[in-house]
Amino acid sequence: MASSRHFRTIFISDVHLGSKAAQTDLLLDFLRHNEADTIILVGDIVDGWRLKRSWHWPQGCNDVVQKLLRKARKGCRIIYIPGNHDEFLRDFPGTHFGGIEVAERIVHEAADGKRYLVLHGDEFDVVVRNARLLAYLGDWAYDAAIALNVVLAAVRRRLGMPYWSFSAWAKLQVKQAVNFIGEFQNVVADEARKIDVDGVICGHIHHAVMEDINGIQYINTGDWVESCTAVVERQDGTMEMITWQKPAAVATLQPLTPDSVEGMKAA
Repeated sequence: MASSRHFRTIFISDVHLGSKAAQTDLLLDFLRHNEADTIILVGDIVDGWRLKRSWHWPQGCNDVVQKLLRKARKGCRIIYIPGNHDEFLRDFPGTHFGGIEVAERIVHEAADGKRYLVLHGDEFDVVVRNARLLAYLGDWAYDAAIALNVVLAAVRRRLGMPYWSFSAWAKLQVKQAVNFIGEFQNVVADEARKIDVDGVICGHIHHAVMEDINGIQYINTGDWVESCTAVVERQDGTMEMITWQKPAAVATLQPLTPDSVEGMKAA
């Protein structure tokens, strides 16, 4: 069993509770083995869009919510920044629910003094902002794409293999998707530059990465549908990516160093 680790901050986004593809078992295992002074939920934790279409709320969803509430009761500060799928919470900035604080966006100061803009990022997605019907249709198509992931994940678990996302792999083979990801990253980095911070931490596009963009540290936390990743801040302010591929696994940590940045660019 992996031993419990304690971080200064944990950043998680795009869990999509209510979606059949949500990897609640892996997220629960991650939360059991990783503690933090602060947990920042960077949007789309609950998938309100899918729940409106058809109600799907298995025990795993309850377990995740209860685990977070239990951490809050034990003194962990939890900040919930809503995304487009849980936008109903945007009507309650500054409100506390069971010890979980709701905020539109925040500026997080790391232990090393670096300041990060933290937001979900959907406001920089032109489709979500200006063509809601198209966004809903795209969301429906995405449901169909990840349905295959559910089957593949079940087969791989039975074979003792780690989680792997077909839809994430396929997405990166499509030139238009790659171009959209690059443009999204640049626009979000520009927003961080405008408010004079050192970096930005976001979610929304389900593409986990830590990258330097013209002097701005761009960090995307990924998701718990495809990549099963989180970003953690160590006590010295170092930001790292954790990939949690199977229960009780010793997760892969990737420090934000010049070498790792170059490696991610090459990938």
